[in-house]
Amino acid sequence: LNVLEIGSMRRRLEDQEFTLRVYPGALAEGTIYCPVSARKNTTAAEAIECLIDRLRLERTKCYVLAEVKEFGGEEWILNPGDCPVQRMMLWPRSALENRSGLGSGDDYRFLLREKNLDGSIHYGGSLQMWLRVTEERRRMVERGFLPQPAGSDPPSDLCALPELTERALLESLRARFRQEKIYTYIGSILIVINPFQFLPIYNPKYVKLYDNHTLGKLEPHIYAVADVAYHAMLQRRKNQCIVISGESGSGKTQSTNFLIHHLTALSQKGFASGVEQIILGAGPVLEAFGNAKTAHNNNSSRFGKFIQVNYQESGTVKGAYVEKYLLEKSRLVYQEHNERNYHVFYYLLAGASEEERKSFHLLKPEEYHYLNQVLEGEDLKHDFERLQLAMEMVGFLPSTRKQIFSLLSAILHLGNIRYKKKTYRDDSIDICNPEVLPIVSELLEVKEEMLLEALTTRKTVTVGERLIVPYKLAEAGTVRDSMAKSLYSALFDWIVFRTNHALLNNKDLEDSSKILSIGVLDIFGFEDYENNSFEQFCINFANERLQHYFNQHIFKLEQEEYRAEGITWHNIDYIDNSGCINLISKKPTALFHLLDEECNFPQASNQTLLDKFKRQHEGNSYIEFPAVMEPAFIIRHYAGKVKYGVKDFREKNTDHMRPDIVALLKSSKNAFICGLMGIDPVATFRWAVLRAYFRALVAFREAGRRHTHKKTGEERSSGLERGSGLKVQDPENLIPGLLCQIFKHLLDVKSLRYLSSVTLHDRITKSLLHLHKKKKPPSISAQFQASLTKLMETLDQSEPYFVKCIRSNAEKLPLRFNDSLVLRQLRYTGMLETVRIRQSGYSIKYTFQEFVRHFHVLLPRGTSPTKSGIREFFRRIHLPPAGYQVGNTMVFLREAERQRLQTLLHQEVLRRIVTLQRRFRAVLERKHFVNMRQAASAIQRSWRNCCHRRSSAAVTVQTAWRGFRERSRYCRTYRTVVQLQAMSRGYLSFTLGLINSQIISSNPSSLCLPEGPSPPHSPDLEAAPSRGVRDSKENKEPSPKMRRRRSVKISSIALEPAQWQNDALHILTSAHDYRSMNDFLMKKVSVFVWVPQRFIMFGSAAPLQVEEHNGHIFKSTQYSIPTYCEYCSSLIWMMDRACVLCRYACHRKCCSKMTTKCSKKYDPELSSRQFGVELSRLTSEERTVPQLVEKLINYIEMHGLYTEGIYRKSGSTNKIKELRQGLDTDVNSVNLDDYNIHVIASVLKQWLRDLPSPLMTFELYEEFLRAMGQPDKREVIRGVYSVIDQLSRTHLSTLERLIFHLVRIALQEETNRMSANALAIVFAPCILRCPDTIDPLQSVQDISKTTACVELIINEQMRKYRARLKDISSLEFAESKAKSRLTHIRKSMVRPDCSCCQWSVNKPL
Repeated sequence: LNVLEIGSMRRRLEDQEFTLRVYPGALAEGTIYCPVSARKNTTAAEAIECLIDRLRLERTKCYVLAEVKEFGGEEWILNPGDCPVQRMMLWPRSALENRSGLGSGDDYRFLLREKNLDGSIHYGGSLQMWLRVTEERRRMVERGFLPQPAGSDPPSDLCALPELTERALLESLRARFRQEKIYTYIGSILIVINPFQFLPIYNPKYVKLYDNHTLGKLEPHIYAVADVAYHAMLQRRKNQCIVISGESGSGKTQSTNFLIHHLTALSQKGFASGVEQIILGAGPVLEAFGNAKTAHNNNSSRFGKFIQVNYQESGTVKGAYVEKYLLEKSRLVYQEHNERNYHVFYYLLAGASEEERKSFHLLKPEEYHYLNQVLEGEDLKHDFERLQLAMEMVGFLPSTRKQIFSLLSAILHLGNIRYKKKTYRDDSIDICNPEVLPIVSELLEVKEEMLLEALTTRKTVTVGERLIVPYKLAEAGTVRDSMAKSLYSALFDWIVFRTNHALLNNKDLEDSSKILSIGVLDIFGFEDYENNSFEQFCINFANERLQHYFNQHIFKLEQEEYRAEGITWHNIDYIDNSGCINLISKKPTALFHLLDEECNFPQASNQTLLDKFKRQHEGNSYIEFPAVMEPAFIIRHYAGKVKYGVKDFREKNTDHMRPDIVALLKSSKNAFICGLMGIDPVATFRWAVLRAYFRALVAFREAGRRHTHKKTGEERSSGLERGSGLKVQDPENLIPGLLCQIFKHLLDVKSLRYLSSVTLHDRITKSLLHLHKKKKPPSISAQFQASLTKLMETLDQSEPYFVKCIRSNAEKLPLRFNDSLVLRQLRYTGMLETVRIRQSGYSIKYTFQEFVRHFHVLLPRGTSPTKSGIREFFRRIHLPPAGYQVGNTMVFLREAERQRLQTLLHQEVLRRIVTLQRRFRAVLERKHFVNMRQAASAIQRSWRNCCHRRSSAAVTVQTAWRGFRERSRYCRTYRTVVQLQAMSRGYLSFTLGLINSQIISSNPSSLCLPEGPSPPHSPDLEAAPSRGVRDSKENKEPSPKMRRRRSVKISSIALEPAQWQNDALHILTSAHDYRSMNDFLMKKVSVFVWVPQRFIMFGSAAPLQVEEHNGHIFKSTQYSIPTYCEYCSSLIWMMDRACVLCRYACHRKCCSKMTTKCSKKYDPELSSRQFGVELSRLTSEERTVPQLVEKLINYIEMHGLYTEGIYRKSGSTNKIKELRQGLDTDVNSVNLDDYNIHVIASVLKQWLRDLPSPLMTFELYEEFLRAMGQPDKREVIRGVYSVIDQLSRTHLSTLERLIFHLVRIALQEETNRMSANALAIVFAPCILRCPDTIDPLQSVQDISKTTACVELIINEQMRKYRARLKDISSLEFAESKAKSRLTHIRKSMVRPDCSCCQWSVNKPL
């Protein structure tokens, strides 16, 4: 295919539309699922956007998509950039077919979840409630407060069986299996019985339930083993391994998947990491190429694998690698009845497109010799798409995938080649169907003549001569099958190698820090078929080694240690399979060694091999030979006797490829096939880089030549055509594309060397390809033994955990328990002996030095690490002798005794911590007292100096004031005297002047003196002074009293006092009007008394029934038994007072007299905390509102009143945690300017939610709901406010401050977009929460009532607030109008010409 055809195919696949079914759950009630159309490259974020539009969800919240995978229904969160369609393509066919039914396919779906502010997933509260109720019920049952469940359940740990027999063991497992409890403990060993059916025990609640719990504390589960191994690795800093063993079909592969997913989820917290995604993609790839259908299992692993997950010391996943063991190559060319070849061949034939079928020359499955069965009733096309998507996730390019499929087609066509003898020569053979040769040569890109020669003849070299010898008919078929098996094995090795490169973390090559790891071993199970051959012999030998490893750790080593330590112990017999292992692998007479010797003899046969076995091992109890003449032998394994046929033993042990076949494949023009034939990955990589360089050079030269000659039309580039089969249509676009393909998938030599040293222990395939070496390659059995030895070394360096898988029935029926089959597996695995040694043994071991170092806090001072000292310590603490033994160098404990010692150690450590804290607090208090005393002395000294200076200053001020007053009085007297004198002199002068003028102008004879004592007065002169005085008085500015007296006479209209409430302009006519206005003003002013500090919200209320004194909160309490007052020691009758915090009982009259402070409120340990404590601890007599609330609200009102979305938008989670921690430590030291306003608002809401008792308390919750149920709105308001009156003073004060703040927020709705309803939705769960005792479903139904209650309070207070503001506005308007009116009236009463009538007293006469 050329570049354009590949691009068009990719675009067609990407443009294809799929339908996603997303289940919204509680987010959209009434909607079961919502279909969404999506393409292959549609991201999760785009799908969520479409769901929000269709379901009309709130855009202010955050949503994520969760995928329920095939591995047990566990939910995994998709990242915004993940493609749901690609994840759906990995689902099996049955999951997509069963989507139409509501009851099926529950473990394969997409869910829409709401994401909380802290990053966790919101499950609606049901998950947390379920976990808490389950845990509390379990604890109550353990303590005896609740009865045991009816019909005593079988124990979850078989060590707790009262009667230890095979029958009791089997009955316990059967009873648990019928209850769908497939997991059972034997100490730390987990038994798994395969139910052949999915069980819903792998949900997220189980992941959370088993997080960080000790083994045996909860119900047995595979997650518990993974969790214990993970935390043991982090605590002990030692590698862990989990060994999974069992028969074929017992569920080992599925258990491995559960373990791997849980191990990666522990470090990623539910989010799929890169390593987990690659493992997820590698699983279907390895299963397709390495799994096949057998008589016992439809998806049997035909190879073993060891998956090691590497962690950093912090516990996060760092990388992983996969090691494979012994691929069953013989299955490629031959399968038994009711068995099949590897899955990938059926996937390819069923799922390939028409174009691919033509390109790969694909036929129907029944037309291939290597395929003898067809999968009926299965959607193989969907499996092929799933395989392609998985290969893409691992990192296989489209061109690489086409090369792989082309090679698979070549292997199938190679098996169709049939031979026949030539008619004219009996020693020569020919091919019956020569039309197959061109197809094979085209797919392998080799010459047809060389292929025919390599398949029919062989080249041998004698002394000085080279001969070409034709194959015999049987030999030719063997060479053909050997070529096919070697090609497939090399392909499988290459796939595993590239998977490990994708899982490799490049930091592993450079970082020298310690890497912790957890290994999971999933190796082929014990097999016993009708015809057992060399593969079953190797598989069962591997299981013998694993059983021996299990026996060593459980029985032999432990009992040898008991005997060496000299403790009292009854020896337990177990099945030791060392003799069987020595028979197979111990040189020089081992069966593997004898097999290798026979393979070196050219004239050897199956009978000679069998005779050698008989001669060397005649009389060995582990091997038998059939009585009849049959080419077979019988091995007595730990699991039973197995008969092996010796046919093809030698051929399978030396299954090498002929040198001429290797040379033929290396001459291929396909670089991929040449790379598969390379023994050294580093050398192959270097040749690939060199080959790419020359191809690029040829392409550049071709482009230059075309540009120079300016030729038109398409011309093929000979260099590129030979190297990669590409058409050079556009050199300018081809060269960058070629370089991108080179560098996109480019490896480096360093990583290849690292992978070669770490993972290539199984070099079976690579040794088959280099027969030109002088040294003969090792046999298959020798290499298999070497890889097993390497595996055992890895396991010996780790702490093991064992998982024993048991097949429940041979028919693969769901939930069917076959007693005989299960009992046989329990017997050969030694489960009865395992239970016995776990029951009577000591699982906890310490050396004397480790014991003293670990429990040195409990030990008396000077206790030496000796046997007598430790025994004396055990006797002193009264430890039961049956629970421990002290050996020569070690202490042995049972689990119950270890837990008791740990409890004592914890209590002693806490006691010492409290002592240290008490002494440290005493030092701090003494230091604080000294500092306060010094500060008090300094303040007193400064105050005395200040008082002395103040008294001196007062004397000085008084002296100056008296002098000033006397001088002022003297000056006024002086001016008055001068004025009187001037007036008197003027009057006398004027009078004398008139008298003199009359005397002079009259006749002297007619002059007569006046009769009276006073001189005559002129009427004008008499009126002038009085008028002048009156005018001068009217000219003067009237005093306040005069103004007030004059204003009274403005009008004679009398106004009623009630008119002051409605009219803005009033005229005062009397003193009564003045008093009415004064009362009106006083009433208006008293509306908002002390508004900045406190908002008087509820008006005049009845006296509260809650009293507070010295931190106590006293409420009326009914006493059912005789109780005495703790203050006056008198008897308390039926009803009186009691503190709700510390339960202090006293009379009502004694509440205000007692001096004892509340012990709960003044607890020193909680004195500095602000979050999650009682509200009464944060208030006092002087401070009725907590300082934290006052500080946050004041800051929000100053800076966030006009912020859009205040209290609706959330701040940064890290900033919220930082601010909360700072406020919880010291409220005064926190600078709120460093934080966003939304962060501060979120902290305020969080403080309200963390209150143990909300502001509208739990006790009054039902009262509020009952008040909201009234039909009349006025009755609702009256009822709600009557319930509010019952709150304590601390709750009422804080609630008043909060509601006043919310009213101010709601008044700015046009700017901040926060209405009263929006604020009620946000704050109702914070201040009016339902009690924990209420049913969660009922609490959800009450949300609307609580929200309406809070909204009603906000709206009512907003109405009162606006009414007061309106009254104040009307008052201010009335004041301004009255002032302007009075001014106008005062001006109108003054005459305009009064200024001309002034009289100057100082003017001289």
